[in-house]
Amino acid sequence: MRKSAAVLCGATVVLAGTLTAVPAEASAEASTAQSANAVQAAKATWKKCGTDDYPTLQCASVKVPLDHAKPQGRKITLALSRVPHTATKYQGPLLVNPGGPGGSGLTLAGFVASSLPKAVAAQYDVIGFDPRGVGESKPALDCKPGQFNPVRPASVPSTPAIEKANLKRAKSFAAACGKKYADVLPYINTVQTVQDMDSIRAALGAKKINYFGYSYGTYLGAIYAKLFPERVRRLVLDSIVDPTGVWYDDNLGQDYAFDARHKALMAWIAKYNSTYKLGTDPARIEAKWYAMQAELAKKPVGGKVGAAELEDTFIPGGYYNGYWPDLAEAFAAYVNDKNADPLVEAYENFAAIDASGDNGYSVYTSVQCRDASWPRDWSQWRKDNWAVYEKAPFMAWSNAWYNAPCAFWPTKSLKPVNVANAKLPPTLLFQATDDAATPYQGGVTVHRLLKRSSLVVEQGGGNHGITLSGNACLDKYLAKYLTDGTVPRGHGEADAVCKKTADPVPTATAKSAMAATAESATAPDGDTLHGLLGFRG
Repeated sequence: MRKSAAVLCGATVVLAGTLTAVPAEASAEASTAQSANAVQAAKATWKKCGTDDYPTLQCASVKVPLDHAKPQGRKITLALSRVPHTATKYQGPLLVNPGGPGGSGLTLAGFVASSLPKAVAAQYDVIGFDPRGVGESKPALDCKPGQFNPVRPASVPSTPAIEKANLKRAKSFAAACGKKYADVLPYINTVQTVQDMDSIRAALGAKKINYFGYSYGTYLGAIYAKLFPERVRRLVLDSIVDPTGVWYDDNLGQDYAFDARHKALMAWIAKYNSTYKLGTDPARIEAKWYAMQAELAKKPVGGKVGAAELEDTFIPGGYYNGYWPDLAEAFAAYVNDKNADPLVEAYENFAAIDASGDNGYSVYTSVQCRDASWPRDWSQWRKDNWAVYEKAPFMAWSNAWYNAPCAFWPTKSLKPVNVANAKLPPTLLFQATDDAATPYQGGVTVHRLLKRSSLVVEQGGGNHGITLSGNACLDKYLAKYLTDGTVPRGHGEADAVCKKTADPVPTATAKSAMAATAESATAPDGDTLHGLLGFRG
């Protein structure tokens, strides 16, 4: 969603969508958790688990109720990580989350601690955690290993047989989750995860927490702030979920934004015709991409990359333009030289799903399908997604099938939480105008709902996850806020506007530039961050 800086700093907006109050179930669970945590929380015991990249990292675990409404019942285990503070001035724990749902946050603690200015990071215990069901937490979900093994049916249901095959996959995945985790699925949702966060707070012995979340992690943060506003000290949300559209409408909205980012990639390739030799007209380059997809639908390459896998390979380019040079090289090699090897390599680097990916997808579906209602009539999905496809074909059906298990999910849906909040201290929001995964309106909406929030916008930026990724202007606001709580105050839709991070250049040019400057060696690492944030969330 493109808006000029002038509009950002002066316009008013009308919020779209319907909000409900905190569900009675959620309120009761939160109240129970508040009283239970004070009695039950055991202090976390930390052990060294440093890595070459993050040598001071420590690890621990904490047991929490599977159902926070029954604090004396069955317990599950959450895995935690920590980079401890080293400064005399201590500002408490800073919980971090990379999104998903289904993303592991253990390594993110190390990244955040090493990417913030040293003087700022030193004042916090930076705390990562694997949310319930994820990674090193127990039990870790894996509903159906190999769900994304290649080669899958094409995503666009151009024939009844293709639609039937994809429906069969979605139904079988939902059924597998229901059979394998019947006793767990009702408790894999955002509200329970938020209550886990408060259990972590209690286990850390903190009266309040600081929180920094990316992507879906912004929704976790907003709901934590709703249920436990008196326990929020500082709150940073980067690349913000629109809470008025969870989750069906938000996913449809993503499709238009990802199509725009795919077109931006085509335009970038056109700019470097001397390198990629795919032409100078973005529309014609895009036509070549769809022709490539049609060929792969008929004849997958390497036993791995068909039409669906091609989409999987290029979707990460919608999250982070740092992947554009590799994607463009693979595209050009296939079209110009009939060489599919770079395409297969790109698939393996960006899209191939391993056991951790199976786990992440199992948690993703479990949370999203439980959090909010989804159409149970497949004809509604068919109607809505064909309508989107006509205007924004790039990811429409790929996204539909990714979420399709929710049409057949074995647990009933909860009602979304109204995150509107006037009880918080000043909070800081970051949003790029052309973000595809969490489109711009989400940042604007949450800015209006959190009454003392400030919104910092990256004008023209299209990456998902924009702080600690090389934009000094954005990082200045983040560091200032974490140092002393200062937020920018403007008038209108945005409180501050930063220029976007420059688009990448072709790989050979980038290597030459890197050799010519030492600055890149000390700048925050966008590649590392986006590897931790992952995709689809």
